[in-house]
Formats: sequence, structure tokens, C-alpha cells
Amino acid sequence: MRYSDAELTEFRELINRKLDIAKKELAYLQGLITRKDEMGGDNDDARYMTMEDGSMSMEREQLSQMASRQITFIDHLEKALMRIENKTYGICRVTGKLIDKARLRAVPHATLSIEAKQMMNK
Repeated sequence: MRYSDAELTEFRELINRKLDIAKKELAYLQGLITRKDEMGGDNDDARYMTMEDGSMSMEREQLSQMASRQITFIDHLEKALMRIENKTYGICRVTGKLIDKARLRAVPHATLSIEAKQMMNK
């Protein structure tokens, strides 16, 4: 039991769109991080850390965490594309049943059906 080639093509297009958006967002975040690093400057003279320096450091950390999550999301989407190529996409890795189309449209990198997810959360 698996999704048809036409259905897999539909999911591939959806994932590719999400992948393009995710990669653009990652590039944007990386650009912000780079700018924050450059703004930190090379001011090596002895100066006290100001409140602004602390908030800039926190902001840089938040941006880094967001970029890290984006990298993980991109990885999940790319693995979903590999499952499409292998024709194993949409099959729950716990139950072996097809994952509902609505779930895959909402979370195209899902590897668990709602049923399996609920079993694991108990």
C-alpha cells in the first residue's frame, strides 16, 4: 500500500515549494547573524560590556537557534523527497499504514500517522 505516482508528484511539488521558502529564510537568518557579527566590530580597546552588547548577544543567540531549527527543517524536507524517490513516502514508520493526506499537506515531512503519534505521546 502506497500513494500513486501522481499523488507523490503532488507531494514533491509541495515539498519543493516549502524547501525553497525554507532555504530563503535560512539565508536571511544567516545574513542577519553575519551582520550582527560585523556590528560587534573589531573594537579591541578595553571597554565595558554595555546593556546593548548583552542584548545583541542574546539576539545573535536567538537567530542562531532559529537558523539551526531551519537547517533541521530543511533536512527533514530533503529526507521526505528521498522517501518520495524510494516510493516509501507517506507510510507510517510505526504502523505501516498510509499517513492521511491532510496530515501530509500540513506536515509534509511527517513519518508518523496521527494514530502512531498519539500512541507515542501516551
